[in-house]
Amino acid sequence: MKIFYTLFLCLGTVLGFAQTKISGKVTDTKGNPIQGANIFVEGTYDGGSSNEKGDFLFETQAKGNQVLQITFLSYETIKQNIVIESYKPRTYILKESANTLNEVVITAGTFEAGEKAKVTVLKPLDIVTTAGSNGDIIAALQTLPGTSTVGESGRLFVRGGEADEAQTYVDGLRVAQPYGAAAQNVPTRGRFSPFLFSGISFSTGGYSAEYGEALSSVLLLNTNDEESVEKTDISLMTVGLGLANTQVWKKNSLSVNAAYLNLQPYQALIPQNVTWNKPYQTLSGETVFRHKSEEGLFKLYAAFDVSKFNLVQESINNPKNTEVDMNNQNFYLNTSYKYNLGNRWQLFSGLSFGLGENKIGLHVDRLHNTEHAYHLKTRLRKSFSKQLKLTFGADYFNTNFDENYNVFQTTDFQDGYKANIVAAFAETDIMLTKKMLLKTGLRFANNDYLHQSSIMPRVSFGYKVNKTSQFSLAYGLFEQAPNQAYLKFTNQLQNEKAAHYIFSYQYNKGSRTLKTEFYFKKYDNLIKYNTRLAEYNSTYTNLGNGDAKGFDLFWRDGKSIKNLEYWLSYSYLDTQRDYKNYANKVTPSFAAAHTLSLVTKYWINDLRSQVGFSHTFTSGRPYNNPNESVFMNGKTKVYNNLSFNWAYLISQQKILYFSITNVLGTQNVYGYEYANTPNTNGIYDRKAITPTADRFFFVGFFWTISQDKKDNQLKNL
Repeated sequence: MKIFYTLFLCLGTVLGFAQTKISGKVTDTKGNPIQGANIFVEGTYDGGSSNEKGDFLFETQAKGNQVLQITFLSYETIKQNIVIESYKPRTYILKESANTLNEVVITAGTFEAGEKAKVTVLKPLDIVTTAGSNGDIIAALQTLPGTSTVGESGRLFVRGGEADEAQTYVDGLRVAQPYGAAAQNVPTRGRFSPFLFSGISFSTGGYSAEYGEALSSVLLLNTNDEESVEKTDISLMTVGLGLANTQVWKKNSLSVNAAYLNLQPYQALIPQNVTWNKPYQTLSGETVFRHKSEEGLFKLYAAFDVSKFNLVQESINNPKNTEVDMNNQNFYLNTSYKYNLGNRWQLFSGLSFGLGENKIGLHVDRLHNTEHAYHLKTRLRKSFSKQLKLTFGADYFNTNFDENYNVFQTTDFQDGYKANIVAAFAETDIMLTKKMLLKTGLRFANNDYLHQSSIMPRVSFGYKVNKTSQFSLAYGLFEQAPNQAYLKFTNQLQNEKAAHYIFSYQYNKGSRTLKTEFYFKKYDNLIKYNTRLAEYNSTYTNLGNGDAKGFDLFWRDGKSIKNLEYWLSYSYLDTQRDYKNYANKVTPSFAAAHTLSLVTKYWINDLRSQVGFSHTFTSGRPYNNPNESVFMNGKTKVYNNLSFNWAYLISQQKILYFSITNVLGTQNVYGYEYANTPNTNGIYDRKAITPTADRFFFVGFFWTISQDKKDNQLKNL
């Protein structure tokens, strides 16, 4: 740490930028000073906030033509073109946003991010500057309430739900394979780069009737509608390199980028807790094309990645250990079109396609599976007036999954399934008054593989107490086809079901946000089987059930301490399930009763740097100890993870970035693997499931080349 600190200071001293003072005042339309407004030079770390008199003052090393941006929650953003050398102090007047202040919105179960969000509690930049997230959208979301930290998975677990109960959508279209390749107890990452998205909506429950096939949660990612700057981005990192280019002409834009990651050099220097024969390697690329017309917008997004690794996994039940050789290929295509039909009608139509292929070697056995998944959607929206809006449409999902398991080059087991789901949905927004909003919805779906049809009603209500506070209520029925691990063996099953009940209170004033939520979920038709693992000869039923109830708290403050922004989230979860091969209804192994996260971001103007810390704490998670008579009676020790990052702006378009996860090297334990049979003393031996490494270090240099010489990769970090 001393080495990096010295490096940053030396760079700042050598470069020796001249400072120019930027000052002014921020008021509302009535002339009242606004305290806590954020004022900054776009594309830099240079900025400050207004004091109780509305005054602000900061220094910048930027030169020439720049854009000064002033933002404040519930007010319209101001972007002012300035010339640094000739800038004169002035007063900036912020107008109240009609959408956010004068009308109530539904907030139950939803966290929004992005410029278009009516109530923003998490910004896109937060996704990539959260210490410990390493640019992973899923890792950053795990600092929000309602999520569980399951370190051995890396996937999204929401309010007592399994990872497969949370679905990901890009521009309204489902992503069938949202995570990268991984082995057992080796965490994965989300496939998507955060900088692609202008808005993020993370629903922890009670979501719209437009979305289905998810029992617990939907993550809605909205890609950027347009690009305005031609640029080239170069990334040099300790784990690999990346190159990106954006071209803009007339009403079109095209972005292309590629990345190559190879952890072998890194792991040769940093000790690992896993024996890697061939560390993780991946080659990935993506392209985004946009065409904007007067009445419509066409977007095409395509991405691929090829990943491979080889490791040795120790098992207490296998003295020879198991060599796992993974080769994964993934391709994703998303195309959508939005068109204004006139007379307040809007049409949306889109198609997504996902191809995922895994070739896995398990010592002498071989597993090969392939999934083709399509999603076609058409949606119409009509605004009859400010008081009444109607949305309706239809979905078509197609999944084709094939798997071959070869046992020591002797026996082949063939599994798989083909499923078609046809769905229709309708939803109304009724503004009863400026303070009361009612949203009602209905979704119908038919699954031909399961020979089942379902009707799922949804309703939510919001009441705005005043300009800063509101209450929301939500109720809904949600259904989802069973996990792929079961469907490949049988279609004699029914949809799993969940009913959501949510009460929410949200407060927004200035740069402060408070959100509290109480919820209850009732599960039915969960899958049970009668063997140690889910296998081809297991007996499967829908006799499982469960429930989850709890309390979530979120507090964000960017006002109390100058240059410091932080958020605190806390979740209490009380959940029990009788599913899989459980002997009775108990708390599942992935669920911790208490989860607490603190994320901080501090701006150091003199060093042109942002320093960030995040700390996550969870209480112990249950596990089953066969040496005890009570099922799932064990409890792991508490989980602690303190992470740190530092971004230094060398110049307007050059950034040096450093991060470290689990700074203290806490020896966390995710659970235990027990022997299948007792030893000579009648005791079942065990082995702890721990992280693959005590810490993860990352150093990167990011350089943007553009004609305006202003754009950079701050948003990518």
